[in-house]
Amino acid sequence: MVTLSCLTTRTGDSGTTGLADGSRLDKCHPLIAAIGSVDEANSLLGLALAAGAEAAAGASLRRVQNDLFDLGSDLASPPGGPHEDRIPRVTASQVAALDEAVGAATARLEPMRSFILPGGSPSAAWLHLARTVVRRAERDLVAAQRAEPGRGWNPECLRYLNRLSDACFAWARLANDGGRADVAWKPGAGR
Repeated sequence: MVTLSCLTTRTGDSGTTGLADGSRLDKCHPLIAAIGSVDEANSLLGLALAAGAEAAAGASLRRVQNDLFDLGSDLASPPGGPHEDRIPRVTASQVAALDEAVGAATARLEPMRSFILPGGSPSAAWLHLARTVVRRAERDLVAAQRAEPGRGWNPECLRYLNRLSDACFAWARLANDGGRADVAWKPGAGR
């Protein structure tokens, strides 16, 4: 259990932030950008839930929010640290659960006959925004991996993010009446 008695530590006032092993990185480091994007995506999923997305995605969104905390913890904890046995690393089973969620959602959707624009219902719009931030988290994680190739990255983290963007897209379509209320792209309509 985590106990926080003080939220203001002042340790980041110099432009650095701490990892779980006590090491510090600049706040502009690619790994910190990736962790921040994961956190932002999680917050957007909370907004989607507040807008009613649970009706489309069921309990999956709450599980995913918890998984994203695991993912952030995994990224913030270099492998082999002093508390390695207590770090909630992202696992293949979490990726498989997302695969199953995407398959279940897709089975309930109308086939796409056009590319669709982000929008429709409020919960769908939030899920589309979450999808784009998850895609950014993927790019940020790849940049972090390129910056530190010898770190011992957990490959399940990148796989999880890749599946999550697909899940957010499927759930957004479900939130748009199973795809029937999707906003179709009309090429050249604004000319």
